Amino acid sequence: MDRFDSNSSKPGFVVADYGIFAAMLSISMGIGLFQALKKQQRDATADAFFTGGRSMPAVPVGMSLCASFMSAVQVLGVPSEGFRFGFKFLYMCLGQSINSLLTAYLFLPVFFRLGITSTNQYLKMRFGRGMQLLGSVQFLLATMLYTGIVIYAPALILNQATGLSIWVSLFSTGIICTIYTTLGGMRAVIWTDVFQIVVMLSGFVAVFIYGTILVGGPAQVLEIANNGSRINFNE
Repeated sequence: MDRFDSNSSKPGFVVADYGIFAAMLSISMGIGLFQALKKQQRDATADAFFTGGRSMPAVPVGMSLCASFMSAVQVLGVPSEGFRFGFKFLYMCLGQSINSLLTAYLFLPVFFRLGITSTNQYLKMRFGRGMQLLGSVQFLLATMLYTGIVIYAPALILNQATGLSIWVSLFSTGIICTIYTTLGGMRAVIWTDVFQIVVMLSGFVAVFIYGTILVGGPAQVLEIANNGSRINFNE
């Protein structure tokens, strides 16, 4: 079955594509429902909801944090930035890595010892209720604007690449994410992120390998990058 409509330049989903898309959403929902059923056997406290009872293994939590930064904005933006600026883009990655290390060794131990779940709680403890409210309002505004872009970007990608309706994509992903987060809490979010980042990384590796084969191998990739002035650490 041809993936392209003869009357349109846009490729369309075939049955297998719809099956994979539905399976990913179903697995994400299933993880949330499973964690919700497990939560009924534990104390349903706010601390358990937001922190997973502070008993989650380090590797899934780390993978979840990575998945949180790998939205459609990054999936689209990082390759374009790399193509435009070459290896110089890695300097920004170095800065982010240093920032993450400083946060992990300077700030997170303090938050952990205090038993708080957000920086806004610390603002209240350190500076008072007014500063906490200011930080909360600023965070909510920034998150609302960012989340709108993050949800719209994959919907736009699916629409342009497959012809799938933007509204179908928006509602299917948005509603399912809201349901499994509400039902399963942080544990559901973490384990769903683990599943999703495995899928994303598998896709990245597949694209990398296939793209490298198409252009003639790793040596040819480096030669093209060098000829295009993309190996430019010192420029």
